[in-house]
Amino acid sequence: MSRYLAQRLLMMLPTIVVPMVLVFLLLRLSPGDPAAMILGDQATTTQIAALRTQLGLDRSLPVQFVAWAQGVLTLQLGESLFFHKPVTALLAEYSVVTLHVALLALVVAVLLGVGLGMLAALKRDTWVDRGVVGAAVLGISLPEFWFALLLIFLFAVTWPLFPVAGYVDMKDGLWASALSVALPALALGIRQSALMTRMARSAMVDVLGEGYIVTARAQGLPERTVIGRYALRMAAIPVVTVAGLSASYLLSGAVAIEMIFSLPGLGKLLIDAVSRRDYPVVEGVVLVIAVMLALLNLLVDLLYAWLDPRIRLG
Repeated sequence: MSRYLAQRLLMMLPTIVVPMVLVFLLLRLSPGDPAAMILGDQATTTQIAALRTQLGLDRSLPVQFVAWAQGVLTLQLGESLFFHKPVTALLAEYSVVTLHVALLALVVAVLLGVGLGMLAALKRDTWVDRGVVGAAVLGISLPEFWFALLLIFLFAVTWPLFPVAGYVDMKDGLWASALSVALPALALGIRQSALMTRMARSAMVDVLGEGYIVTARAQGLPERTVIGRYALRMAAIPVVTVAGLSASYLLSGAVAIEMIFSLPGLGKLLIDAVSRRDYPVVEGVVLVIAVMLALLNLLVDLLYAWLDPRIRLG
């Protein structure tokens, strides 16, 4: 296991380094001057040149790259050009919101998706199965922002049970914090649960047709044992794959939800930083997301071996 982990950690390096290098180059080759954006339209050429020198933007691209690489290796990600705060502090502040919403959305997606998928498989070719599959297809077809607007209209305007926008930190109250992320998590989780429902149903139907399931039933084992001990564990393997992909999307692709609900998460921070040409913040956000996705993929691989002993890591 330790050898496998060492190999996977080495394999993770290109998936982290390549996006970081591409982001570094694209930021500096794209039009737009951070110094000019900071000083505004009234700034003179001399003032802009002086600020560029102060920020180190007048140095050659190789020199900037070496300085940037040294900072990444030592986790000294620099200071935001606009917030005038260390990038690490900003990432710690904004990533909490993204992780809070993503984890809650993933719980919603797994509970709904696996539960409805199993129900549809066990009630195959009945009205329950057709209803669940139809709802899943509808859920996949509709985007998250549609669910977000519908939830706001129903549960924040018509019935004011949840706040419309904003985020309440957990240290200011667990209940208030949960209410502030409930609608964003539902908007994200409902669509991801539709994907898991389709996969869970398909996997469970395939497993229920396997010979060892037929043998277990023929031996008189209780249906609860057959489903819980044998069928569910094998059917969980493809569901884990979908759950990993959903978690990756929730961590990196939920920008629209953060914008709709005015959540101070990594997605909103990244969009604002790109529009302002805040190079250190963009590079820091991409680094955090790349590391999270790499670790998530490693976790999924380890879950495979735990769920199916026939899988050997090496």
